[in-house]
Amino acid sequence: MMTRTRCDHTPAWAQLQAAYQATGKDFDLREAFAADGQRFARFSQSAPLVFADLSKNRIDAASQELLFQLAHESGLLAHRDAMYAGVPINNTEQRAVWHTLLRAPSDAATASAEEAQALTQVHDTLDAMLIYAEAVRADAAITDVVNIGIGGSDLGPQMAVLALDAFATSGKRLHFVSNVDGHELAATLAHLKPGSTLFLVASKTFTTIETMTNAQSAKRWFESNGGVDIARHFAALTTNVAAAKDFGITTTFGFWDWVGGRYSLWSAIGLPLAIAIGAQGFREFLAGAHAMDQHFRTAPLETNLPVRLGLLDLWYRNFHGFTSRSIAPYHSALRRLPAYLQQLEMESNGKRVDATGAALPFGTSPVLWGEPGTNGQHAYFQMLHQGTDVVPVEFVAVKKPRHHLDAHHPLLLANVLAQAQALMVGKADAGGHKHFPGNRPSTFLLLDDLTPASFGALIALQEHRVFVSGALWGINSFDQWGVELGKVLAKDIAPRLASGDTQGLDGSTAGLLGMLRA
Repeated sequence: MMTRTRCDHTPAWAQLQAAYQATGKDFDLREAFAADGQRFARFSQSAPLVFADLSKNRIDAASQELLFQLAHESGLLAHRDAMYAGVPINNTEQRAVWHTLLRAPSDAATASAEEAQALTQVHDTLDAMLIYAEAVRADAAITDVVNIGIGGSDLGPQMAVLALDAFATSGKRLHFVSNVDGHELAATLAHLKPGSTLFLVASKTFTTIETMTNAQSAKRWFESNGGVDIARHFAALTTNVAAAKDFGITTTFGFWDWVGGRYSLWSAIGLPLAIAIGAQGFREFLAGAHAMDQHFRTAPLETNLPVRLGLLDLWYRNFHGFTSRSIAPYHSALRRLPAYLQQLEMESNGKRVDATGAALPFGTSPVLWGEPGTNGQHAYFQMLHQGTDVVPVEFVAVKKPRHHLDAHHPLLLANVLAQAQALMVGKADAGGHKHFPGNRPSTFLLLDDLTPASFGALIALQEHRVFVSGALWGINSFDQWGVELGKVLAKDIAPRLASGDTQGLDGSTAGLLGMLRA
């Protein structure tokens, strides 16, 4: 695996500590704008299908240069190139990290026979999946499609189907079931009929306990309510073709061990989106992501937007001590974006050891959270403006609406501009209660239009930004062992709920188990 230098072992790290003490700690955005009439131009840039204004962040040109120096000294570029080359940078599982290959065009240049073979397999699967998606779209007898998955097999496609609802042309109703809580599946099934429903079971191994519990219950509902022909009404997004066949499924679309769950939207896991927006729309979605991939791969650090965002994340987390970031998408269709980004960043970079297993002396992933604007304004923005913690905010706005309701979109855009402005400028009040301290940082991401291509670029931008901060921290951003322990313990506890056996349990767990059985 490509050798990296952890960020705190570089000369630039000590220089950044000095810069933070000298100018960063007391940096005032209002003074920065007053001193530099070109600050907006200097700290904003375009990337494929996304414009970013970074000017309302607590950073100056000197600190930014040191951050670029840190990136060079940490070996970020070599680590990035290793990812694109298919080197197994997921060192704890000895896997390549090749989700960028999922959106590369079929005629893309390849650097090895292995990459060429993988790209051929990707497009063979993609073509077959899109043919199936078009067949489902054309099947008038199917009115409802239920995606059963969890984690990346749910968050990605659910978010994308909502985000691109304006492009949905199939007339199908899309439903998403993930929680093992039977209330969710029961509420979904209550409105469906077996003869007009297609179930998509999304599990790479076809063993994920939550997904398979829901899938088995869906199958029992289907059969007990007169459903016939499992093979027609169930399809699987899995590599375990044998297990799917045992279930009764004959239509399967696989993917590869170099596709992590939270990076799988671009693979067969994206089938619900392909059914919603069609094959052409899905290809445009991939093309937008590929454009951002090329930007990340080729743009100089100084104008490389994923790099700049990842460096800013490190600057805030490790020097300013900001422990969270709020995501505020000012577009109703992006309402699941905060939940998606929570998994992307917190599952990737929520690590306490580096890639060698050594404990880290600094913080890694911030807590990500948020709601769509303007809802958040009437909920938690009070804390953002006047709370004791400084929380950087990432606004996402779209210039053009996809509706024809007069006055709504200008008012929405006025609100997002005003909130970013208010966080920065603040308002003085001697009485205190109406005092806004201001100087609260934000990033502003702007799309000209929310289309399959621009949405693809936005998500790829976030993926690469997470890669950058993880690479600098020296961690493996592509495993998720923290997900496993609770799942293992749940397998032990499940039979105890039936038997009442509490032997070997801690006092709290034993006591709660007894109360649940009483």
